[in-house]
Amino acid sequence: MLKYVVTAAAVALLSVPAYAAQDAMPPAAKVETAVPANAVTVTDWYKQDVYDPDDNKIGQIKDVLVDKSGKIHSLVIGVGGFLGAGDTHVLVAFDAVQPTMKDRKMYLVMNTTKDSLKAAPGFKYDSDTTTWVPDNHSASNKMK
Repeated sequence: MLKYVVTAAAVALLSVPAYAAQDAMPPAAKVETAVPANAVTVTDWYKQDVYDPDDNKIGQIKDVLVDKSGKIHSLVIGVGGFLGAGDTHVLVAFDAVQPTMKDRKMYLVMNTTKDSLKAAPGFKYDSDTTTWVPDNHSASNKMK
């Protein structure tokens, strides 16, 4: 009989952490049943060319930065260089780039010039921290 009591107590004690762990789990993910009104996809922005008001290409969106709440905060635009090499990466506010439709395709326009973006502080992607950081090398070259 004592053997059964000890076994029952051991089972009860061992199952308490499992129940406690279940309580610590976050709630189940919410599954959406409809696409939000006026939603656009990241592919409407990512890797898309950006033009000035005079229809001159000034760069390409290299990354889309999203804050913790899920709101798009900034765009990383690659400016200059040749075939992606040697370009400067600058951060601009998301609302600085205006989407329009041209030839049934999303067309991105920014009210600035390529030279203005080239003169802006540069950033580089740090794979160790998985974020964009100031490119001090880029800034020192612009000072010379």
